[in-house]
Amino acid sequence: MSLDSFNVRVRLEAPDGEDGFVFSLPRLADQLGIDLSRLPYSLRVLLENLARHEDGDVVTRDDIAALAAHVPGEGRARGEIAYHPTRVLMPDSSGVPAVADLAGLRDVVREAGGDPEIVDSIIPVDVVIDHSVMVDVAGIPNAVEINMAREFARGRERYALLRWAENAFERIRIVPPGNGILHQINLEYLATVVSVLTDGGERTLVPDTMVGTDSHTPMVNGIGVVGWGVGGIEAASAMLGQPISMLVPPVTGCRIAGRLKPGVTATDLVLHLTERFRRAGVVGHFVEFCGAGLDHLAVTDRATIANMAPEWGATMGFFPIDAQTIRYLEATGRDARHLSRVEAYARAQMLWRDGRVPAFDQIVDIDLGEVAPTLAGPSRPDQKVSLGGVAERFDAFAGERRATTLAPAPAGDAHPVDGDIVIAAITSCTNTSNPSVMLAAGLLARNAVRRGLTAKPWVKTSLSPGSRRVTDYLTETGLQDDLDALGFQTVGYGCMTCMGNSGPLAEPIEAAIKDDDLTVVAVLSGNRNFEGRVHQLVRASFLASPPLVVAYAIAGTVRIDLETEPLGTDRDGEPVYLRDLWPSDEEIASLAQRSVRKSLFVEGYRDILRGPALWQSLKGPAGATFPWDAASTYLRFPPYTRVDDGVGGGLADITSARPIAMLGDNVTTDHIAPVGAIPLKSAVGTYLTERGVAPIDFDSLSSRRANAEIVARTAFANVRLRNELAGTAEGSVTVHQPSGEAMSIFDAAERYRAEGAPLIVVAGKNYGAGSSRDTAAKSVRLLGVRAVLAEGFERIHRSNLVGMGVVPLQFIDGMDRHTLALTGVERFDITGLTGTEPGGSVRVRIHRADGTTEDIIVRLRIDTRRERDWVRSGGILPFVGRALLATTPRGRAASAGLS
Repeated sequence: MSLDSFNVRVRLEAPDGEDGFVFSLPRLADQLGIDLSRLPYSLRVLLENLARHEDGDVVTRDDIAALAAHVPGEGRARGEIAYHPTRVLMPDSSGVPAVADLAGLRDVVREAGGDPEIVDSIIPVDVVIDHSVMVDVAGIPNAVEINMAREFARGRERYALLRWAENAFERIRIVPPGNGILHQINLEYLATVVSVLTDGGERTLVPDTMVGTDSHTPMVNGIGVVGWGVGGIEAASAMLGQPISMLVPPVTGCRIAGRLKPGVTATDLVLHLTERFRRAGVVGHFVEFCGAGLDHLAVTDRATIANMAPEWGATMGFFPIDAQTIRYLEATGRDARHLSRVEAYARAQMLWRDGRVPAFDQIVDIDLGEVAPTLAGPSRPDQKVSLGGVAERFDAFAGERRATTLAPAPAGDAHPVDGDIVIAAITSCTNTSNPSVMLAAGLLARNAVRRGLTAKPWVKTSLSPGSRRVTDYLTETGLQDDLDALGFQTVGYGCMTCMGNSGPLAEPIEAAIKDDDLTVVAVLSGNRNFEGRVHQLVRASFLASPPLVVAYAIAGTVRIDLETEPLGTDRDGEPVYLRDLWPSDEEIASLAQRSVRKSLFVEGYRDILRGPALWQSLKGPAGATFPWDAASTYLRFPPYTRVDDGVGGGLADITSARPIAMLGDNVTTDHIAPVGAIPLKSAVGTYLTERGVAPIDFDSLSSRRANAEIVARTAFANVRLRNELAGTAEGSVTVHQPSGEAMSIFDAAERYRAEGAPLIVVAGKNYGAGSSRDTAAKSVRLLGVRAVLAEGFERIHRSNLVGMGVVPLQFIDGMDRHTLALTGVERFDITGLTGTEPGGSVRVRIHRADGTTEDIIVRLRIDTRRERDWVRSGGILPFVGRALLATTPRGRAASAGLS
């Protein structure tokens, strides 16, 4: 119960006849004498969250008053706050390790003589199984059934853990495989916008607030829900009642004007925004949308935009609640009483968009009329390129790699060459949530089939819808038949190609790529195209709208200008241009109005938790604790749950540390802890082979994240990693010092461990961009890394490092590895960590090979007092473990001894 020292808890007369209490923001503003309309809508939601959780300790009266008085852009200090989400959302790829971490904490408590069931989720948690399914087969009618059967065969062990969790934890709910991508299910079904909490018979209306363990959680910002991506360890702590510790973020306003031109899609818009926001510098910001242009932007388009907030580096891409929100909630099957409740609450709390523009730290103006057909690539989502410039962009990329001019492709040859597309995938939550682009893809396919066009034979085509509702309306309109005719049969309902589960290419294609060292391409409607992510043999990847994915599958190459050159020839030998196939906006809108009906959502989500027969027949173990199997290569007790695990962490000084890697700018979590297939010749492949696992059963790296021995071996295991310590070599290679021997990063780390040498990583700007992959932090900690010294960090990865007890340090005053002339032979002493306040300065002494030393000052990127406590404990889980141990008979003494 909140202290409510401002006396703002009042009764709201709800139009549904079920009154409830609210923590009134207008009343709080009156008490404090502030103009609430100047505060961005997203911060108003955080203000309500603080007011409701005031306890005089974690959330104080001063915290509430400081946030209420905060005016972005006026240069005031950004205070520290504690955010309490109402729920947590996870995909299975991070949900399984998070559940395993909770199971590990139960073991810790049991071993200390306590009741393991005190480890339980305080808030509701949904785990959606959507990241396991692979595109093993594609282009055949029963691909979805075959892929799902293989998914269950591979995932049985992990799914049994989730089945156990359903019964062992009170508030964990599992959404079975085959339903869709978590973000689309969240948008269409799970999200409430306004939730009702019941305690002792009293109802309290609150904003639907959340965190998710997938970085694209901000997709739900499209309907006015505050939520963002965190690592699994931070989410696990939230499940156990710990707040999310954060500084009040800067808020960038994005003022939208105008309308999109005919033929321009929401995908084109979001790729346009991604480039603009990266240029504006919104890393760690809330981006909040405003302006008259929002009146013409449907929620499906807003969600497409918000989904890619992590590609901008932002925490959120927030759209305040308005009439478009209500229209979407009604269209997706929410009942009339709930719609009335949402609108009444939003209006009463000044959370309803009223046209006034709040104060922002900066404003980015976007004219929708300036957006043109766009792709992004070949390796980052912010590398915007016009439709007419793709060929030139690719030639520059591939020519730089080969240092030669590329020869033109031989006409009529079925053998792939440089620039040929070997994967064309309509995939990912970004676009498959949006009927306008999905229907456009189907209509373009229909027009192409009528002209006799086909996809090129070297292209692996696939369609993985974000939910079964997409299949419903594509089937009803007959467009699925046209997509099938081009090879875009449904292969599954999940993330699939976008997260690297693209499956194998045909053997002759793989052989040609390897034999000729080809630079081949993937074109996908996803949100990530980082190096080595989509497929290890694919060096270049371009993000595009679903209809453009279909068009490029027909063209078969990116070395073509689709604005001026034909995709192919029809049955009569006449050239067919993209403009000949592109459907009109009116045709798309008319079809959407007829086919995307409320009944699809009501009926489709009625039995979502039941799952397919394979799921229903799968049983999990019983009991308060999970029975670990010592022989399992999937599930092992997580060592970082112990308060005395001895695996790095802590704020003790670091002496004589060696750099295990020295990296450039924009190193992503895919570089640090890759996903996708497991190479036979890798540290993980060797580990599995030694334990009798056949290569065909290796599964994916993401599916084995609940085994710490495998997680350690994934550290910096991307085949495209460029570690400057290893010269021009690509992959997981470093040079051990002082021996000067080249070896794998994992082997070097083991050797340094035996020698008693702590490790650090040195990096450039935007370190840890991309996915909210806590495995990237877990892997480096398990490797023995104590600190990361970088020019800058992406928000989620910095938080994950802190959550694992790894110290993030940031160069200041223009200093970097180049200005310091670092070569990797140096040793580093890092002192003063114990007494330094969050955000303070730390001294680093560099010992050079010639015996000289140099002292530099760097910034400690532990941003809050709560984060400092986490790192002192060796991470969030040991921190929580100490609190839990204090409640057990033997644990009281153990906890006291550790303090």
